[in-house]
Formats: sequence, C-alpha cells, structure tokens
Amino acid sequence: MPETLQTTDVAASDADLLAQTEIAVRTAGSALRERFGDVVRYQSREELMRALAANDDAALNALRPRLTQLRPQARWVEDELAGGALPLGEWWVVDPAEGNVNHLHALPEWAVTATLVRDNQPVLTAVHLPLTGETYTALTGAGAHLDDRSLHVSDTADLGLSIVATSQARPDEAEQVVRRVGSSITEMLLDALVVRTSVPATLHLLNVAAGRIDAFWQFAGARADLLPGALLVAEAGGQISDAEGHPWTPASESFLAAAPGVHTEAVATLSR
Repeated sequence: MPETLQTTDVAASDADLLAQTEIAVRTAGSALRERFGDVVRYQSREELMRALAANDDAALNALRPRLTQLRPQARWVEDELAGGALPLGEWWVVDPAEGNVNHLHALPEWAVTATLVRDNQPVLTAVHLPLTGETYTALTGAGAHLDDRSLHVSDTADLGLSIVATSQARPDEAEQVVRRVGSSITEMLLDALVVRTSVPATLHLLNVAAGRIDAFWQFAGARADLLPGALLVAEAGGQISDAEGHPWTPASESFLAAAPGVHTEAVATLSR
C-alpha cells in the first residue's frame, strides 16, 4: 500500500477510513523513528516536558493534517492524558507518541495510535510500532488484525497459569491510586503465574489481543491509552470490564481486559 495522502469523503465506509488511518499512523511513526537513538538527558521536569513535546509535535505534524482531511467534521481530543466521557459526535483520540518516555530513554516500547470514537464508542483504531514495522488494527464488527493476520485472545482458563500485566496511567498519580495499584500487584503475584509492570498500557493490550498474555488491568487511565487496546481486545474475542466486572466506559475508575477463560478469576483477585 503506497503511503500517500488520499481524500476520503464523509460518506466513505469505516473500512476505508481505517485503511487511510493506518497510512497516517505509519507516516507519523516514520517521523518518530528518525528521532530515535541516543538517550535524551534531562535535568528538570521542564526539560523533560520540552523533550516529550518535541516528539509529540514531530508525530502530530504528520498525523493531524491527514486525520483532519479524512474526517473534517470529527473533533480532536487535545489532551492525550484526559479521561472521562466525550460529548456526542465523532472524535479523534490520538497518542502521537504512546510510551514517549521510553522513546526518550532509547527503549523500544513506544507506538503511534489513532482511534475514531463515535458517540463514545470506539469505531476503528490503528496502532503502529515503528521499530518493528507492525501495525495493529481493529474495526467494530470486523475483528482485530496484526497487518493481515487475524488476532485472537488466548484460550487460557486458569489464572494460575497466566501472564498478566498492569501499568500506570500518569507519572503523578494520586496517592490513593498508587496504593491501589500496589495492592493489586501483590494480589496478582499471589494468584497469577507472572506479573508484568511497565508502560505504556497499549502495548500490553496488543499482547492480550494477540494471545501472548492473558489479562491486563489498570486503575484510573486516559482515553488515549485504553481505547485503542479496548477495541483490539474486544474484536479479538476478549472481555472488557472494570476491575469489579462491571461494564467499562472511559469514565470508569478501573479497567480490565482479559481472555474469557480468566476474566472471572481476575475480577475476583482485583476485588479483594
């Protein structure tokens, strides 16, 4: 597929939109890949924020014009760390450098994500990993894919045999959230086979959708780090809820994505 910008009119199908969104995230990923290499040193929070913003801007300069041209009427979520429900209508929920701090530290776990949300429901998503060239996509009702291969969650039915993962939503979490994260990790260490903890959330959710790990949970959270993975996992056959097993929305205080065979056990563990 040639990576050229094509105009998509309002009547275009969501499948066409997804194909063009995939081109957009790949183009933005190329801009970030060119900036990747040595560790970026910083001595203050101000220096860190400037370095993060420089990466965001490099990707957004390639991404935003393309997505705006694809869907001119869709509004744009300006704050990638924001949570909660959106007003009705169409929105682009984008993280131009998901795992940005990893990029600065020359670590490979980072991506570019773009999700179209319609009336608070994710409709399509594209997640591109520039260092591997992989692109994960999902379209409501049409499944989840890694490039051209269909994704399916694992068939594991025993939490004691499972690899599970969690993440933190923000660097400066409230103390109550931090303590809840810590206690949940302890409980999972008692019940699961292996517990992984790292950022960003999206990369763990890609692994749940691909059947590589069996569950992911997080307390609090931003739309941009949960919506892409939520759609991918759901379309790959997984279950999405909050940590207590109730239906999840962007306004929920917790998040759980799991293979169906371990979802009930994971809820029980996280509810202790």
